[in-house]
Amino acid sequence: MADRATLEDLVRLQGERVRALKQQKASAEQIEEEVAKLLKLKAQLGPDEGKQKFVLKTPKETLTGKYGEDSKLIYDLKDQGGELLSLRYDLTVPFARYLAMNKLTNIKRYHIAKVYRRDNPAMTRGRYREFYQCDFDIAGQFDPMIPDAECLKIMCEILSSLQIGDFLVKVNDRRILDGTFAICGVPDSKFRTICSSVDKLDKVSWEEVKSEMVGEKGLAPEVADRIGDYVQQHGGVSLVEQLLQDPKLSQNKQALEGLGDLKLLFEYLTLFGIADKISFDLSLARGLDYYTGVIFEAVLLQPPAQAGEEPLGVGSVAAGGRYDGLVGMFDPKGRKVPCVGLSIGVERIFSIVEQRLEVLEEKVRTTETQVLVASAQKKLLEERLKLISELWDAGIKAELLYKKNPKLLNQLQYCEEAGIPLVAIIGEQELKDGVIKLRSVASREEVDVRREDLVEEIRRKTSQPLCIC
Repeated sequence: MADRATLEDLVRLQGERVRALKQQKASAEQIEEEVAKLLKLKAQLGPDEGKQKFVLKTPKETLTGKYGEDSKLIYDLKDQGGELLSLRYDLTVPFARYLAMNKLTNIKRYHIAKVYRRDNPAMTRGRYREFYQCDFDIAGQFDPMIPDAECLKIMCEILSSLQIGDFLVKVNDRRILDGTFAICGVPDSKFRTICSSVDKLDKVSWEEVKSEMVGEKGLAPEVADRIGDYVQQHGGVSLVEQLLQDPKLSQNKQALEGLGDLKLLFEYLTLFGIADKISFDLSLARGLDYYTGVIFEAVLLQPPAQAGEEPLGVGSVAAGGRYDGLVGMFDPKGRKVPCVGLSIGVERIFSIVEQRLEVLEEKVRTTETQVLVASAQKKLLEERLKLISELWDAGIKAELLYKKNPKLLNQLQYCEEAGIPLVAIIGEQELKDGVIKLRSVASREEVDVRREDLVEEIRRKTSQPLCIC
């Protein structure tokens, strides 16, 4: 048998041959034949027990072991070389890998991109297998809770500006959860799986969660009851202070650290003016394994059915938390970069907006166009082109129908369907008078505006920010 060095050279050369064939777009049969040879050589080579290599390569994503029970939602693939790959599950793990590959220790960024979940779609709830997420993250070694508070401030600003209804941001800390499990008697090996059960409390009753813990996950009933005494509590900073005095929880180092950070976090949130939007909720668990500290989740609220009742949550629209160990999992030397970030479900937001517009019987605006340049009679294409050029040069978002002699009614109907708020109408009389007829599509009100004043009038009428609710 050839020595190891010779086999390694053969594997490298055969790998290069496979890649060259792929680039040359060789036949599938030829590529498969050469791949089979490569796999046979790799089998002869066997594992290198003397050393372990952790090589980061751009197309691969090391996803296993980071999402807990949600790992079953990852789309697994295999390339023609037999290497296991996966579709991107979220934007957080790729971001952590990027930091490790480029040896970055300090960055603040946002990212909007597609992710994939092998899940059961629910269109009306904005739940898809392929969808967009918008992430914001802060990476770096900073004083406690300042970046975390900024993330929560950003989350509240975004949800408030979208005007999609009242919302509440639940916060907790993984260290508090782990400390709670420890003092309640949960074995270390069951922490993550019990954490996943607790995370379902926003969807099902405590009795159902307890039944899963005991019946499916083998937890003793009395341990589950002790957990229930804690995880069914929620409140504000007063609950944090109450738990700091808890005779059992205050003796757990992890829980004490988490509670201390949450108390500091509430101080910063008060200064940011958003403390009234935040609830300390001990049932919030966030099933992803990479969270290490503060975790949070924003839910939309619907009005109570009766006076005196609490508002009901209608679904999560954003979430995030602190993941201080994730970058180190990708770094060959295990160097850690503390990180905190948030993720907003874009399709979930769109779904809610569309439902609200449907109830209000309003149409979704599909364009940013401020004004349509229209004509009232035939043979005015040249005048329309002159006017739209003037508007474009002035920075006005304008368009026209690509017809020589469109009917005025068709032009007005197009504006209504597309949500264009204004129509600049050119007619023979308007040309003689040196004016443009500016029509509001919503009110159907028309005013004659001197041509030299048209740009300013369009700006004035479209200066108010558009509401999507």
